[in-house]
Amino acid sequence: MAATVFYLNPLPDVGGTAVLDGKEGHHAATVRRIRVGERLVLSDGSGSLADTVVTSVERDRLELAVTSRSVVARPTPTVTLVQALPKADRSELSVELATEAGIDAIVPWQSARCVARWEGAKAIKGVSRWRGVAAAAAKQSRRPFVPEVDDLHDTAAVVALAGSIVARGGIVAVLHESATRGFASLPFAEVNEVMLVVGPEGGIDDREIARLTEVGATPVMLGPTVLRTSTAGAVALGAIGVLTDRWGQSPVDL
Repeated sequence: MAATVFYLNPLPDVGGTAVLDGKEGHHAATVRRIRVGERLVLSDGSGSLADTVVTSVERDRLELAVTSRSVVARPTPTVTLVQALPKADRSELSVELATEAGIDAIVPWQSARCVARWEGAKAIKGVSRWRGVAAAAAKQSRRPFVPEVDDLHDTAAVVALAGSIVARGGIVAVLHESATRGFASLPFAEVNEVMLVVGPEGGIDDREIARLTEVGATPVMLGPTVLRTSTAGAVALGAIGVLTDRWGQSPVDL
């Protein structure tokens, strides 16, 4: 979609008036200096879209007439990224890149070899920051979906999540530089759900690999080079986009 996307939930019906205020209104009216007559696309962040025309501009506030509504189906397969906490200077980059590449959900993982440690209030602050980065990156890439960012998971919780996805017939791919199976060999186009597991800078601990494998996860090598933890998820998503129909879905008018 070519138009700038702003988020508003719920979206008015066709013929109704949408009011954009708060942070979104400030960004539209004050930062972007959008004017009467301009066309904007609004999204509820969950796949619904509204084409609108700006009818009134005030300080940090817009009123818009809704001219049409459409909905985008969530891409199939859905993809969840389990991201081990990167070092501080790359923590937000991993979320930003994965969101721009189309991730559906992100699970922060306190793995054994993480240099970064989120505990107590730091974990709450870290998750909140990741959610803000995901929302901003979704807007930047004009996505109709804002990915969900879950609470911090330890390894036991990640293993349980992996087991539940495998039990539902999904794929859990553990990206690992020493794996003998190639990423593209997994039947991504045949399932409805995928989970990508990305370790920290020091790699995934052998005991963590063993626990994930026990519940049905598959260690795979993404490519011939070793990627940073902050970029591996986005590169894997690009590969899934080519190997499946995730990139082929279009909005349906309501």
